[in-house]
Amino acid sequence: MMKNRPHDDAMAELYRGDPAFALGVINDMLEDGDQAELLIVLRQMAQAFGGVQAVAEQAHLNLTQIYRTLSPKGNPALSIFSAILKAMGLRLAVQPLCRRLFHLSTPPDSVLGLPA
Repeated sequence: MMKNRPHDDAMAELYRGDPAFALGVINDMLEDGDQAELLIVLRQMAQAFGGVQAVAEQAHLNLTQIYRTLSPKGNPALSIFSAILKAMGLRLAVQPLCRRLFHLSTPPDSVLGLPA
């Protein structure tokens, strides 16, 4: 399934050596919305942090399922995506696009346009 093995190995080594860089790459992928590239990065990160089999075990997924999920044509359900991230010690978070739109002092109902 991994077509470009030397590149994947090199990226896994880079992510292993610099986890902060790996997080930046994942966040950039999430921001850009390119799912195929995000799945490639997650596969490389899984390789970097214990291997795909170890991540599958931690995520309680079978190996075939995780390889299929992390393939460039994979389309993981949110629960599977979250389980994979959790197995690597990560989690999905929501952040505002613009600081002006969300203020912590604003009651959530009024931000969402719901009556107070």
